[in-house]
Amino acid sequence: MSTIAIIGATGKVGSRLLDETLRRGHTVTALARDTSGVETRSGVTARNVDALDADALSSVISGHDAVFSAMPFSGVPAEAIVEPVKRADVRRLLVVGGAGSLYAAPGQRVLDAPDFPADWKPEATAGAMFLDALRGQRDIDWTFISPSAKFVPGARTQRYRLGVDELLVDSNGRSWITFDDYAIAFLDEFESHAHIKQRITVGY
Repeated sequence: MSTIAIIGATGKVGSRLLDETLRRGHTVTALARDTSGVETRSGVTARNVDALDADALSSVISGHDAVFSAMPFSGVPAEAIVEPVKRADVRRLLVVGGAGSLYAAPGQRVLDAPDFPADWKPEATAGAMFLDALRGQRDIDWTFISPSAKFVPGARTQRYRLGVDELLVDSNGRSWITFDDYAIAFLDEFESHAHIKQRITVGY
């Protein structure tokens, strides 16, 4: 079993990653600015840390086998995560990605579509920049895992499909994945090491 630090462990996605990681028997350090809401459970240690404090983040993740980042991209650029990971000598980094940088059609990213919501564009653009920064990294084994267009609460069905750079759409024309099934795919990727230095996407 592995020791894993989850940055953003109190969020909608990070909390599901925490649950799934513990379900599989790994040991977790749950990181957030305020971890008071993290349930006391065997196998988890909660630590308050600001993701923008490079020294503090590097110190707290040192000694872990992997880091999972579930931070929003706006305000937390790639270097804020990548540099502390490298300084801590942690080789494996998995990032909760966004759907905006996926391709909805040849040459057209989802975030560049005319009907893409303006309110979502800053976060989607920051996510695309984060991915571009990862693609320039050679010293860490990263994976950027994009959800489908609709990323929502819902059932843990334990089924999903994987893609690479194209938006996944189901037989009803819907592009979606629940937080819980995404977490399953995320941990499957961590345990399989199947897509090192790649972006993948998860959907139904």
